Amino acid sequence: MEIMTRKISFAPDEYYHIYNRGTDKRKTFLDRRDHIRFLVSLYLGNNKHLIHPSDWSGKSFENIFHLVQINFPDRLVDIGAYCLMPNHFHLLVREKEDGGIPKLMQKLQTGYSMYFNKKYQRTGSLFESKFKAQHVDDDHYLHYLLAYIHLNPVKTISHDDWQNKKIKNKDKAKEFLDHYDFSSYHHYIGQPKPHNNLLSVADFPDYFKTTKDFDDFISEWIKFDN
Repeated sequence: MEIMTRKISFAPDEYYHIYNRGTDKRKTFLDRRDHIRFLVSLYLGNNKHLIHPSDWSGKSFENIFHLVQINFPDRLVDIGAYCLMPNHFHLLVREKEDGGIPKLMQKLQTGYSMYFNKKYQRTGSLFESKFKAQHVDDDHYLHYLLAYIHLNPVKTISHDDWQNKKIKNKDKAKEFLDHYDFSSYHHYIGQPKPHNNLLSVADFPDYFKTTKDFDDFISEWIKFDN
């Protein structure tokens, strides 16, 4: 087994890009319920106290985002952006208390893996052994990540364009993003989704004064060729 050593440490009030993918690049989200279940785990796990989705049996996953109010003082991290892809995920977070990120990720990945393995009758690790993390210590990089994370779904319809950093059908890409349910994109364009209640953006820089500012920001990145 390969032993991975994390090259960064976490500290309160600092921003981090957190991501991980399925072991052997396998798909980790196979239907809509899987996506919502992961977001429920993220929502409930982002708390100093132990809360489990089974406590809300009989309620739809979507309703949990309305029924449960996570107290801001009890959050482990502030979440500024997220995106779920077929075989990986991205989170942009600000750590609120010492050790908050590892605590959240342990609960999130363990809980979701148990759900996934039971549902699909499999065993073993679902995600790569350690989640990846990059310290975001530059304002330009933080701003850039809000484009990068929200543009990730374009990979699913135009992987070659994404790799080449040259999106050919820009209208198709924008339309796809407008209808992609499993990211925080809709929060930023002013179209509420229940699962965007897991966001807490007050302690992130206010780059976008209006929803049009964000929409224009994304449109410019889609048009950008290099």
